[in-house]
Parts: sequence; C-alpha cells; structure tokens
Amino acid sequence: MIKFIQYGCGKMSKYTVKFAVEAGMKLVGAVDINPNVIGTEIEGVKVVGKEDFEKVLTKEKPDIVIVTTMSLLSDLEEVLTICAKNGVNAITTCEEAFYPKVSNPNLTNKIDQLAKAHNCTITGTGYQDAYWGNLITTIAGSTHGITKIKGSSSYNVEDYGIALAEVHGSGMTLEEFDEKVASNDKISDEERLEVINSGNYTPSYMWNVVPWIAEKLGLHLNGMMKQVCVPLTHETDIESSTLGMTVKAGNATGMSAIVTGETTEGITIEAECIGKVYAPDEFDKNEWTVFGEPDTTLVINKPDTVRLTCATIVNRIPDVIASKPGFIPTCEMGELKYLKNK
Repeated sequence: MIKFIQYGCGKMSKYTVKFAVEAGMKLVGAVDINPNVIGTEIEGVKVVGKEDFEKVLTKEKPDIVIVTTMSLLSDLEEVLTICAKNGVNAITTCEEAFYPKVSNPNLTNKIDQLAKAHNCTITGTGYQDAYWGNLITTIAGSTHGITKIKGSSSYNVEDYGIALAEVHGSGMTLEEFDEKVASNDKISDEERLEVINSGNYTPSYMWNVVPWIAEKLGLHLNGMMKQVCVPLTHETDIESSTLGMTVKAGNATGMSAIVTGETTEGITIEAECIGKVYAPDEFDKNEWTVFGEPDTTLVINKPDTVRLTCATIVNRIPDVIASKPGFIPTCEMGELKYLKNK
C-alpha cells in the first residue's frame, strides 16, 4: 500500500485525497496553513500546520507527498526541500514545476541535487501532462513533415484558488496589469535570461509546456523562447468568489499568454493559455493543431480541468516512485496510464 501525505488541503485536495484513497493508497498526514483548516480531519487524519510538516514526514515515512498549493517553484522551495533532504518523493500541481529548469534553473538544480543525494524523485504534473503534452505528442507521432504545433487552452481561475488568480492579473486595472504582469515581457532576451537566472522570473504556464513538448519529441529549442501576456476584459462586471471582489467592466478578468519556441529542426511550437474569471456563458476549452501531412486539430470542450488534474496527479504516483532520482519532468516518465481503483 502506497502511503501519502497531502500538503495543501484546499480545493484540489478534495479530489487528490479521494482519488488516491479509492486507488488503494493510505493518507498518513495532512498539512495546511489556513487556521480554519488546521485541526480538522481528512479521512480520519488531523490536519497540522506547516511547522509540523517535517515531524509528520519523519514519523510516518510516506512513499510520496502530494503538494497542491502554489503555482511558482519558489513558493514551494521549503516543502520540496524538506521532502528531498528526507528522501521522500513529491508530486505537485505547481505549474512551473512541470518543466522548471527553463524558468528557475538554479532552484531546480538545488532541489535536483538534494533529491539525487537522498534517492527520491520530485516532479510536477496535472492537466497539462495529458492535454497540453501527451495528447499532442501522440498526434505528432501520426504526422509526417511537421512544420508547426499550435495550441490554446482556457480555464477558469475561480476553480484553482487565489494564488493562481493573482498570477493571471485577475481583478487588476489595465494599468496595474501592464506594470505588474505585462512589463515582465517587455525586455530583451539577455535581460530575460538574467531575470531567469536570478530566480525572480514569473512564467506563464505555457513557458514550461513548450520545452516539455520539445523534449518529448526529441526536438531542440533554438535560442530564447518568446512570451507575450495581454489582459482580458469583459463588458460587464463579474463576481469573483475566489478574489472576494467584483471585477469591474474593463478591468482584467485574467490574461492570455502566448509562448513561442523555434527549434533547430525547423518546427515552431506556439502555445497559448487563457486564464480568467469566467462570465456565465464561458467554459474551458482545449484546442491544438499539428500542422504537417496531414494537419490535425484536437478540440476538447468543457473538460473537467480540476478533476482531470487531480486524477493525473494520482495516476502519476507509481511513475514517480519508480523513477530515477532527481527533479524529473514527466516527459521522461512515459505516457500516462490508468490506475485502476482498488
């Protein structure tokens, strides 16, 4: 029986815990920072504060820790470092952790070296593993003479919590968005590389997806990728329960981020993520086209992004446990496999 600790007991944990337990795994610890959650119970396990995480970790000796908290690797440095130095595998929904060496190489290397030294594996996965990754590379595997891979995916930031909403600029005025979000991309390649190496870069989710696709296909990116982030607005006010505010008409409901990578093999990879507070008539959509012989387009309307993310996390756990040690992206772990319930 695989034993796991749930780190972060918010919206996503509702499903990661449910799916893991139904797959025959055992919850042996739960951690959160919310005082309203600490002291409650999940599956008969008391939720503790993060200051008690390492104590629970060393006592319970889990096979893996599921981390469902923040979107940036720097925000997870403490928890992933504790896992690595104690030789405990970790899997996270942190979007940057999907392929972090292109956005925070120094911290990635630090955690990678710790994980190798203590014989454990750290990885990031979620919705993008299948719907921005494996499905696309599988279609590419049935195509001849590819010239371009182009994708777009939209999601409602309301489903993921305040950290993700804030990263997307949701609720900001256009002036605030330009200053705090868009300005990050109004720099030269040299300046961008300097920010990346400093550990202060804030990537869009596709920044970590484009190189994942390239590696999975055996392609090589030629120089620095390009990223452009633009605010999205709506003509009427929209209520946001996650932000606890009304996003006024004309203010940013979120953003569209387009990342483009050119490869030495002549294939362009262009990926767009659209994250925003949805109006009542909007819904998630995933659309990718592989241009070649023949062109092929994949469209998925209204995917249940939250539950797909959580099921992916759980289904990847055996791959993480079986993986070589280090900070290993899932493009090195093979295709996703269905993990049947107990």
